[in-house]
Parts: sequence; structure tokens; C-alpha cells
Amino acid sequence: MSAVWAIVLAGGASRRFGERAKQFEHVGGVPMVARTVAAARRTCDGVVLVLPPGRAWTGEPVDAVAEGGDHQSESLRSGLAAVPADAAIVAVADPAHPLASDALFDAVVEAVRGGADGAVPVIPVLEVVQRVRDGQVVETLPKDELVLTQTPQAFRADVLRAVHADRPRPVENSGLLVERGHRVVTVSGDVGNVHVTTPQELAIAERLVLHEICSPSPACTTTSDRAAGLADHTE
Repeated sequence: MSAVWAIVLAGGASRRFGERAKQFEHVGGVPMVARTVAAARRTCDGVVLVLPPGRAWTGEPVDAVAEGGDHQSESLRSGLAAVPADAAIVAVADPAHPLASDALFDAVVEAVRGGADGAVPVIPVLEVVQRVRDGQVVETLPKDELVLTQTPQAFRADVLRAVHADRPRPVENSGLLVERGHRVVTVSGDVGNVHVTTPQELAIAERLVLHEICSPSPACTTTSDRAAGLADHTE
């Protein structure tokens, strides 16, 4: 079976989160990056972890550690350089989705194995979407063809290398593949796979983890048991 490698992109500055690097914040007593590394290790043949310059990793073993750049695309290329040349599929994961399930990793990988150049998990847009200018609503946008795209995402390794050969700086990789004429398919995402970009969203993720651990037992009031094996992995 073709080799699948994961790149965990934890090299960003997290400017929207505040002064702290969000990828090292804890959810349920476990750093978000450690959660993502653990899921990648369970579902992929190898893992490359991209960290900020000078940041050490003392968590679960990974196959390579790469240094992040000044843009997500630079960090991706740094990680991609550490992926073996014979890897067939690359899963790109972001600790900003710390609750991504093993099933999501498997789903996007299987979609690429099935012939797609890339695969992304998506959830429908259910709220009203409006364009606002100077504090006023100017247009309500149709949402029939809109989705929210999550991570992890998976790509053919050769295609991902090819589209990054000229060192572009895309907003994200699936759109870059589409712009270059490649086929990216969708799989069903998970509404519980919350995207953490602010302290408020971190609190939501914490509540989701607490609910997962405690249900259905009303006596459960702590996340310590689940977190015991994944203590603080970064210094």
C-alpha cells in the first residue's frame, strides 16, 4: 500500500490569537499540537512536525522536525522537504483543528487513494452570509454552493510538490491545486472539529472535550484522566 506521510503545521505565529502561540495552548489538558501529532501518528506512516524557529519538541516521537517560515506556504514547503521522495500521499494537518478525528484523516487519504489529486473535509454553511461595508449590510449572499473547509487535508505528494515548485504564497493548498487544474474532492467534515483562532474558540473546544470525556457519567468533572498520557510536550 502506498506510503502516507503527515505534515503537522505548527510553525505559525498565531497573530489572531494574541501574544501566545495558540498551537501550544491546552485543550483538555493536552497541547493542541500534541493532539494533532497523536492523530497523525495513528493514521499515517510517518509524521513531519513543523515548529517555530528555536522551539523544541519533547512530545510523542515524530519522524522529522522542520523549521517554520514567515508564511504558511513556507512552513508547508519546509515540511514537504522532509517527506521522503517515495511518499505517495501527504496529509496536511493544522493544530488549529485540535479535535480532528482519526476518521477524518482516513477519509481524506482514502479519497486521494481513490483517484483525486486532493481531498478536503467540509461542512455546510447554515447561517446567513452577508457582505458588510462600513458597519452596514450591503448584500445577502447565496450560500447554496458555499462550505466551510477544515483540516486535515490530503494530497497526492507529487502534485503538492509540483504546485509548490515556484514557491507560491496561497491562502491554502486546495485552492492552489484547483487554480493549477487539479481535481480536489470533498468528504464530510465534522462540526465538532472546531477551528481555534481565538481564546473564545479555545474555550469551546475545551467544553467539547469535557463533554466527550464526561458523557454519559454525570460524576465526571475533570479531563485529567484522558490527559495523563499526553502531558505538556513542548518547552
